[in-house]
Amino acid sequence: MKFILGKDRKQTCLFPVSLEDSIEQENSVRSIDQFVDSLDLSELGFRSVFTENGPPAYNPSVLLKLYIYGYMNRVRSSRQLEKECKRNIEVIWLLEALTPDHNTISNFRKDNAKAIKKVFFATVKIARNFGLIGATLVAGDSTKLRAQNSKKNNFNQKKIGRHLDYIDNKLQQYNKALEQSDSDSEKQEINKDIDKHKGRREHYKQLEKELIESGEPQISTSDPDSKHLIIRNNITEVAYCVQTTVDADYNIPFDYLVTNTNDSKAMGQMLRRAKSILHTNTFTALYDKGYHTGSEFCTANQLNIKTLVAIPGIGRASQAPDPNYNSEHFKYNKENDTYMCPQGNILKSNGSTYKGRNYRFKQYKTNQCKSCPVRDLCTTSKVNGKVIQRSEFQKYIEENAQQVLKNPKAYKKRQAIVEHPYGTIKRQWGFSYILTKKTMQRASADVGFMFIAYNLKRIWNIMKTKKQTLFRAINIGMLSVLDFLGVLALYSSLYQKKQIAM
Repeated sequence: MKFILGKDRKQTCLFPVSLEDSIEQENSVRSIDQFVDSLDLSELGFRSVFTENGPPAYNPSVLLKLYIYGYMNRVRSSRQLEKECKRNIEVIWLLEALTPDHNTISNFRKDNAKAIKKVFFATVKIARNFGLIGATLVAGDSTKLRAQNSKKNNFNQKKIGRHLDYIDNKLQQYNKALEQSDSDSEKQEINKDIDKHKGRREHYKQLEKELIESGEPQISTSDPDSKHLIIRNNITEVAYCVQTTVDADYNIPFDYLVTNTNDSKAMGQMLRRAKSILHTNTFTALYDKGYHTGSEFCTANQLNIKTLVAIPGIGRASQAPDPNYNSEHFKYNKENDTYMCPQGNILKSNGSTYKGRNYRFKQYKTNQCKSCPVRDLCTTSKVNGKVIQRSEFQKYIEENAQQVLKNPKAYKKRQAIVEHPYGTIKRQWGFSYILTKKTMQRASADVGFMFIAYNLKRIWNIMKTKKQTLFRAINIGMLSVLDFLGVLALYSSLYQKKQIAM
């Protein structure tokens, strides 16, 4: 049987293939090369001046190209990237046969978090220049990426207290055993155990001190900025929360922010950033029920940005025995500052405001509850009857509810818009965790490269399907992928020179 035969490894070649000839013209590695070469890296904040002591430094463009290529091809580890520099023909071409070591590669990502964020915004500006960001409908959401910190190395006051109580109980047992022991060898072993537990006790007391001094509810020892967060339902992880804002036209993220808190207080900040990036507030923003917070609606109102936020269900503690008597069925009269219940009784406030967790509120009630025939259907309270609480932000919450009811089709687009990048980054690429550790800034650099790689791939794929539109726009004939990459680089270069208005 005949087989296809390979070349003899020992055979010499009269005309050796050059690096340039090894990479086909349609290869995406050429887009990375042209994109990075079009950027003014010193203006973006990458270090470009180095002392003359010791060996010469690598140009930051070399390491930036390496990282973008790595993230596009699901390689993030500095040691793996070091290997690729020596065995991957595409990387050898991209870096012109340079082989930085893993420490140099790792330090580049660690030391340039802010500059990496600016490279991400350069991809956003290219997308805007190609008309891929409409800035009329956007969606926001977050995803949790596991940190390099186990649950075992995350502590709150309750957990530290449990450890201290356990150690104190063990010390009591050891002291009692020491008193009852007659053997010197046995006493020696018990004293070793006592010393070991005393050392552990000092460790937990030190953690308790650090926790109190930090003013935070929890502390992580391996990655200090990471927090124990709810991933979904009752599943928790020590993680970072990555907030993103995505444009609806082509599912392109134009902003991201790495945090260690949940979603409830995030919407206002992300809307401010969106307004600053897009230079407009005429867009509509879609969010899920995790962002349903009165103070954030107030911020959106101040920014004059229309938002559609899913309405969460009423908590079990606030549910009436009969759902028809839930507080949502009580009508508010703005002129008289009163509520009318389904039975026609008027609930009034005493005018006082009370302080809640993050807001102030009024209480409304009526004496008619005492003789109401449907009291058992309305409330379980045996003393005060039905009490309605009205938040200082209630009018903004009601306005949002009206907007959601008026625009059900618009809100249904949210998941398809904002989950697209997450699906690609976490499911297809496997980037479900933060690779770096120690400080949120380093985590932000890791996330930044994820979104740079996503945006560049997304722009390239979209433009390949929009060639005819692009041909008319730039008034040329047939365009290859390499031609497109040249146009992309030109746009980026013109932007850097302030020749394109944004």
